[in-house]
Amino acid sequence: MSDMYEGNHEFDLFITDLNGNLRGKRIPASGLKSVMTQGVKLPQSVIGFDHWGDDVLENGLVFETGDSDGICKAVHPEPIPVPWAESERDQILAMMYNADGSPFYPDPRQLLTRIVKRFKALGYTPVVATELEFYLLDGESEAKRVPSPPVITEGNGVRLNKTDCYSIEEMDGLESFFTEVRRACDIQGVPADTIISELGPGQFEINMKHTDDAVQAADHAIMFKRLVKGVARQYDFGTSFMAKPYADKSGNGLHVHFSLLDEQGNNVFNNGTEEGSPLLQHAVAGLLNNMAESMLVFAPHLNSYRRFQNGAHAPTFASWGYENRTVAVRIPESENIARRIEHRVSGADANPYLVLAAVLGAALNGIEGKMTPPKPIEGDAYTTSNELDLLPNRWDLATTSFQKSDFMRDYLGEEFVRVYGAAKEQEQEKMHSRISNVEYEAYL
Repeated sequence: MSDMYEGNHEFDLFITDLNGNLRGKRIPASGLKSVMTQGVKLPQSVIGFDHWGDDVLENGLVFETGDSDGICKAVHPEPIPVPWAESERDQILAMMYNADGSPFYPDPRQLLTRIVKRFKALGYTPVVATELEFYLLDGESEAKRVPSPPVITEGNGVRLNKTDCYSIEEMDGLESFFTEVRRACDIQGVPADTIISELGPGQFEINMKHTDDAVQAADHAIMFKRLVKGVARQYDFGTSFMAKPYADKSGNGLHVHFSLLDEQGNNVFNNGTEEGSPLLQHAVAGLLNNMAESMLVFAPHLNSYRRFQNGAHAPTFASWGYENRTVAVRIPESENIARRIEHRVSGADANPYLVLAAVLGAALNGIEGKMTPPKPIEGDAYTTSNELDLLPNRWDLATTSFQKSDFMRDYLGEEFVRVYGAAKEQEQEKMHSRISNVEYEAYL
C-alpha cells in the first residue's frame, strides 16, 4: 500500500481521547503498510489525559500498569486525504485495543461500538444525525485568547458583530469559505447537509445527514471539527466549538437526532401517530431518568455550564415535548415514517463518541426497563421548571452525579467512570488553583 505514496507524503494517525482531543503520530509514507496491517502503539494512558495533555495519575492507567501500550488500529480501509494541509498529507482514524487484541473500553469509540452492539442484540439499529454549532472568529482570536467576530472579505467587507439568525447575506459574504468547507467534506466523506447562520455573531450550524452507523456519525463529527478549523486557517479565520465563547451571546450546541430500525428496516418509533410508539416513549423516559448522571459527558468543562441559562435555548431541566425547542428532549414534527427523537443538551465542546454512547445508552436503558415518561411539556419549559428535576448546573455537581451513577457503570463501564472521573477531578483542581483576571480586578 505504501507504494502508492512517494516523496514527502505523510499521514496523521490519531485516536480520540476522552476529552475529544486528537492524540497520535505523524508517519512517513514508508510506514503506511505497517500502520494499516499492524497498527501503532500508544500508551493506554493517553486516552485518559486531562484537557491539557497531562497524565492523570489517579486513573489507574499510568504507574499501576507500567504505562503500558495499547494498539491503535485504523478504522477505515484507506487513508483519508487532508485537502487543507500545506504539504501532501492524509489522515487515519484509529481505535485502541489491548495488547491481546481485545477492545480497550476507556477508548470512547470502543464505548460507542459496544452500545451499538447491545442494540443489535435486541434486533435494533440506531439511525443518527448530529447538528454542530461553532463560531467563526477573527484570525487573531486564537493567539490573543479572546474571541472576536471575523471580518467578511467578500461583498460588503463588514465585521460580523451582530446577531443575524438564518441570514443568507451573511453566508453570501463567506461564500468562498463555505465552498471550501463543502469541498473538504466531500473529499473526506463527511455527509454535510445544510449550513445555517445561527443566533450569535459569526455563529453557524452544520447539519449532518442521517446514517444507520452511529459510530460513523461520531467519526463524521470529529472529522468535521478538525476540517472546519483547518479550512478556516486558510482564510485567516479562527473557529471555536467552545460551549460559551461570549458571555452574552448564544452558546454552541451539539444536538443529536436518532431513531431505531428493526431487522426489516422499519422505524420502530413510528406507530402511525404523531405521538410515536411505546418504544419511543420508553426511550424518552430513559433519556430523562439518566440525564442528570450524564451531564458530565454532555457538559465536560468549566465553561460548558455557562451555556445553561433560562431562555437561552439550552435546557436546564430534564424535560421533553413535541415540536418544542425549550425542552431537553424534543420530538420534531415530521412525517410518521421519520418519527425521531432530538436530544438538545450537549455542548459542541463535548466528545461526540461519548455523547452518542450516553444518549443511546440511556434510551436503551429506558427500552429495556419499559420506562414511562411524565407528561410532555407544552409551551415554555422554563416557566414550568418548578415541576421538573434541575440538571446539575456546576462542573463539580455533575462530576459527583456521574461518579455515583449506576447507569454509567452498567452501560459505559466501571473503568470508564474511573478514568473519565479522575480526569475531570484533575482538571477542576487545576482550574481552581489559578487566579483569574476577574479576581485581580476585584481584589488586588
